[in-house]
Amino acid sequence: MRHQKSGRKFGRNPAQRRALLRQQAISMILHERITTTEAKAKDLRSVVEKLVTIARADTPHHRKLIMQKIDHSLATAKLFDVIAPRFESAPGGYTRISKLGPRRGDAAPLALIEFIEA
Repeated sequence: MRHQKSGRKFGRNPAQRRALLRQQAISMILHERITTTEAKAKDLRSVVEKLVTIARADTPHHRKLIMQKIDHSLATAKLFDVIAPRFESAPGGYTRISKLGPRRGDAAPLALIEFIEA
């Protein structure tokens, strides 16, 4: 039974899963929207929203925390300078997932995940 087991495995081991979500979070921060499968978008939403919540308070400690999680200096700078100030007064819900339909090659359900305009 899978009671109280959250998260998806994506057919990967834990290190590969963390790397996948880290790279998708970096891409989303840099481009502010990405197209991926619905399941990956749903898991990515929680990762990105936690990063934005940390980045709302611009302190050296929070910058170190973000660098520990994504380890990308350009994405960290954009997160603190551009994205987080947009959501200063918002308590959460920084992203939107829009369903796009099936992928042409394997009919996997695609979704667009993007930051909302606050």
